[in-house]
Amino acid sequence: MPTQRPVLLVGSVPLGSATEVFETIASSLGGLARRIPDGETGNRLDFIGWQQEVFRKAAGLEAEGRREVPGGPPFTTFRLKAGVAAKDVKFGPTGYAAAALQSFEDFKRLRAVGKVPAGMRLQVCLPTPLAVTNVFVAEAAALSVWPTYERRLLEEVDEVCRAIPHRDLAIQWDLVEPVIMEGSWARLSVERVASAIARLVDRVPADVEVGMHLCYGDRGHKHLVEPKDMALMIDLSNRVSSASIRSITWLHMPVPRSRSDDAYFAPLRDLNLKTLSELYLGIVHLTDGIDGAKRRLAAAKRAAADFGIATECGWGRRQRETVPALLNLHREIAQLGQAGER
Repeated sequence: MPTQRPVLLVGSVPLGSATEVFETIASSLGGLARRIPDGETGNRLDFIGWQQEVFRKAAGLEAEGRREVPGGPPFTTFRLKAGVAAKDVKFGPTGYAAAALQSFEDFKRLRAVGKVPAGMRLQVCLPTPLAVTNVFVAEAAALSVWPTYERRLLEEVDEVCRAIPHRDLAIQWDLVEPVIMEGSWARLSVERVASAIARLVDRVPADVEVGMHLCYGDRGHKHLVEPKDMALMIDLSNRVSSASIRSITWLHMPVPRSRSDDAYFAPLRDLNLKTLSELYLGIVHLTDGIDGAKRRLAAAKRAAADFGIATECGWGRRQRETVPALLNLHREIAQLGQAGER
């Protein structure tokens, strides 16, 4: 067994720029992290909130109302204009490709001067189209607009994969599908959702790493829906693997701060992906530090022997002053020897 566990940075980091994120993470974590995200800084910091303008500018949609999101500002929702079919809606650039390509320029520059380690990949984090349309489209039209937005986002995935050398690139799909399936869209079958995610996974070329971050949200450091255990996440992940053609490089699942019991982790024994190089568990919580992590590690190890560490979600909703302490905690937990985890 390795003496150090690998670290996954889930996505957003509340610093001033991609350059600051790259330099801060690389200098703090070094070789513990195999990939480095750009932090989704600026208007991307609050996950998909910035996509509201993409829907506002889309041809064929109009404002319909407001949707409240726990712990955050309300969003405008949109509906189809009279006489417009969902397939005829035209989305402009989502901004994800442009952000990735700009971040890669910063990434290359820093790597050339030794501030980003050789062999580290740029991690591009993307929301699933279902997650975005679930928020911004009125429920009556959401399912019909979903494929149209998906086509536009996948065009940008293609653009990123053409522009960035595949050896330098990793793409992470951020899945809030567990929340959607347990919430207002519970009518969606797990088979349909898994098939949709498999389409996203398979759009990523085989020599580009691809990961899945299963997300329950973290508004106010609380989940939008509290997971009872890992069963839904495991079932969904297994089905995505079965439905997809290519392999999944890594899988990340959250662990609530209060859960260090065997019941939460027991479904991990049923994880059965065709190919999975890396499993990451969100056992890192700044509020209870190393002691809490040890409790969660001990419980997780009774269900899965080999896994890396991460937080539950991205860091975009926390204060930037907490970033150094959080990085130090990642390093401290990763460097625990096997004996130290017991």
